[in-house]
Amino acid sequence: MASRDDPLMLGLDAGTTRVRALVFAPDGTLVAEGSAPTPLDYPQPGWADYDPADLWAAAVAALRGATAQLDDPRRIVGLAAASVGESAVPIDAADRPTSRAIAWFDKRTEDQVAFLERTIGLEALSLRTGMRLEPIGGLCKMLWFREHEPEAFARTRIWLHIAEFLAWKLSGQAATDHSLASRTLAMDIKTLAWADDLLDELGIPDGLFQPLAAAGTPLGPVTAEAAAETGLPETCTVAVGGHDHILGALVIGALAPGALLDSLGTAEALLFARDAPLTDPQLARDGYAQGVLVIEKPLYYFLGGLFTSGACVDWFRRELADNAGHAELIAAGEAVPPGSIGVHFLPHFRIGSPPFPGGAARGAFFGLSTDVTRAELYRALLEGLAYDAHGIVDGMLALSPETAGDRILATGGESRNALLMRIKASVYDRPIEIVEQPEAVSLGAALLGGLAAGVYDSLDAALAAVRPASHTVAPEPDWVPLYADRFANVFRPAHRALAPLYEAAQRDV
Repeated sequence: MASRDDPLMLGLDAGTTRVRALVFAPDGTLVAEGSAPTPLDYPQPGWADYDPADLWAAAVAALRGATAQLDDPRRIVGLAAASVGESAVPIDAADRPTSRAIAWFDKRTEDQVAFLERTIGLEALSLRTGMRLEPIGGLCKMLWFREHEPEAFARTRIWLHIAEFLAWKLSGQAATDHSLASRTLAMDIKTLAWADDLLDELGIPDGLFQPLAAAGTPLGPVTAEAAAETGLPETCTVAVGGHDHILGALVIGALAPGALLDSLGTAEALLFARDAPLTDPQLARDGYAQGVLVIEKPLYYFLGGLFTSGACVDWFRRELADNAGHAELIAAGEAVPPGSIGVHFLPHFRIGSPPFPGGAARGAFFGLSTDVTRAELYRALLEGLAYDAHGIVDGMLALSPETAGDRILATGGESRNALLMRIKASVYDRPIEIVEQPEAVSLGAALLGGLAAGVYDSLDAALAAVRPASHTVAPEPDWVPLYADRFANVFRPAHRALAPLYEAAQRDV
């Protein structure tokens, strides 16, 4: 039970749609929170970026909202930031942004992907860095910036991922954790160091990427200027943070052997923990990636991503359901029989999912008839999300069968959709443990702040103190055979067949 005298920790979560600041007691009790919309702009199709000043303003609003709820903000002793993985802010010698920050899912970098494939090679990059060569990679964004904004690039002295940028604004100090470095295409996953020879070959100046440091490493106290803006105390220690999905996985125990994490947000990450990196080049061809979180030791993971999971639900509500509430849509979907009277949905609104990746991928409903209503479309959408996740996991297990575990853990906002989770359990034909900690990402960041401030003696102590409750969703026996048939004989063949058609449909567009 949290006490009014306990120290507090803050987790700052810069996500795709919101920037959130959550304050926790040492036992994981949520004490205060603030949030603001993430200030995304869409200058043209396929592009998305942030104004760094607006991003900082959103963080300030979230922090100010949280600290204003506390009787004594001086109780906040430590904080860290979590963020999306591949977006970064370029900063000059006068500590000013030199350009906008390209959003993680932005696809303007196709030419840079082709350049890296020619000069370095897809397999060589994957085996060296653990990440598949895709437009979202941090190095692709850096090369695009160098080509299209050469004057601004020449003035840039440091390249700060969103979590690092926020920590730097708060403390004046910067370092990169290994989970964010894993998304750059520039860190050697075996040596856990920047691949300096690769960066030299590409002509990337020394010092743009920041020194690598374990997550939870103290950076320094909140500066007087940041304290005045945010309401944080100058006695609060700012720590090195990390990649949002990975910090959420840490909190709920999904970086332990034998567990599959299904982290459901705007995007969806599916993750298995490993003792060491994989060395199979097929991993990159199939669209998978690897990474590592370092705290007291390296914690490796193998993951696949569905880039538009919750984003598909949001799109459907906005464009096809007149902004209907989630409860209304779920109730309507519950009344539809499994299989959605033959309607199917492919959720590839930005990038194709493993094991059939493709930068030109696009979503689709098929199997439509005049009998189809909004309710069938909604249930088909949820079923498509479940099929896609199942396909990603099947591909992972084909590459690394020894990682198959006995638990599926689900977290994130979309895990609160009871119909979606019943469908998923039935498609997986496995029970799913829904972790009753919807703020796992923010709590993971807060624990890093607590470690840096000495609230906990060790990572194990921190995790034991905040172990979340969970409840289990079982497969629906009557749904399992139908979903197995539809996945094998409809969804998977459609996913495979449509991959080349996406490319043809967009040729010369």
